[in-house]
Amino acid sequence: MSINQILKDKRISKYRLAKDSNIPYMTINDICNGKANLAECNAKTVYKLSRALDVSMEELIEPYTLYRPDFELFKSNVCHKLKELGDIQFLIETIENDEITTYYKREWFPECLYLLAMVDYVSRENNVSLCEEYNNLRKMKLKEILYPASLITTTIVLNSDDVKKKAIDDSIPEFIRFNIVESEVRNVI
Repeated sequence: MSINQILKDKRISKYRLAKDSNIPYMTINDICNGKANLAECNAKTVYKLSRALDVSMEELIEPYTLYRPDFELFKSNVCHKLKELGDIQFLIETIENDEITTYYKREWFPECLYLLAMVDYVSRENNVSLCEEYNNLRKMKLKEILYPASLITTTIVLNSDDVKKKAIDDSIPEFIRFNIVESEVRNVI
C-alpha cells in the first residue's frame, strides 16, 4: 500500500506526518508526489515514517520496490491468461486472488481498470453477474484515453486522428468506460 493510501486510510495529513516523524514536510511531500522514491531514502527516514504511521518498514517500502511491467506487456499477459484458463476459470482466479484491488492499492490504475474491464467483459459474455465488490472502482475513469501502442504508431504514420476515432467507436464497452481503447482480447498468439 502506498504512503498516500496509508495516510488516507489513517486520516493523517502530510503536515501531521512531518510533525510526528520529525521529517521535513517538503521531504514527505516529495515522497507522496513521486518526486522522491521512498525505496531510495535512507533507512533512518523509512524507520521514522514507519514508526509514525504504525506500519512495518517492509510494508511501507514494498510498493516502491515492485517491478511494474510495460502496460502493453501487462495487457498481453492478461489476454493470454484468459485464453489459457478459459472464461470461467479466469473469472474465478482473478476474483479469488483479488488482483484488481492489489493493483488499485499500488495505485497502478491502468492495470486495475484494465483487469476490471476484462472481468466485466467476460462476465457479460458468459451471462455471469458482476462482482459487486468492485462497484466503487466502476465509477473511476482514467484521466486520458489510453490507446494501444500499435494504434498510436498508426496514427503517427498516417498523420491522422481518424484511426483513433474509429478505434474508440470499435472499442469493447467495458474497456472504453474506463477510457481504455481495446477491441480484441481473444485473438492472441
